[in-house]
Amino acid sequence: MEKVRIRRELLEYLLELARGFYPNEFAGFLRERDGIFEEVLIAPNPHFGRNSAFFDTWLLPHDESVKGTVHSHPGPNPRPSGADLHFFSKFGGVHLIIAYPFTEDSVRAYRSDGKAVKIEVVE
Repeated sequence: MEKVRIRRELLEYLLELARGFYPNEFAGFLRERDGIFEEVLIAPNPHFGRNSAFFDTWLLPHDESVKGTVHSHPGPNPRPSGADLHFFSKFGGVHLIIAYPFTEDSVRAYRSDGKAVKIEVVE
């Protein structure tokens, strides 16, 4: 199984974001450096609702280090929905879903086609 690497500090921050936006979803873009996700980029003017997150991708800067996305699910299901898979197909890379109750065990990673990817947390 393929894997994605993420810094522990970033993962903990993403979990805090998910808890802070609950019961709404949040979404962002993941920046990678040397094969490890290290930062999150939140698009300007986002709408984070109970069933979806939306932002105008035209407002994003051109950034070669963006290699994935992250969003939360306010419910306990970490699997991608049809809308998630459609979104994934437009951005490539790896996509994290953080499901309620927003713990390390409720985070899943997927490729653009929806296939699961293992997560390795690095210090």
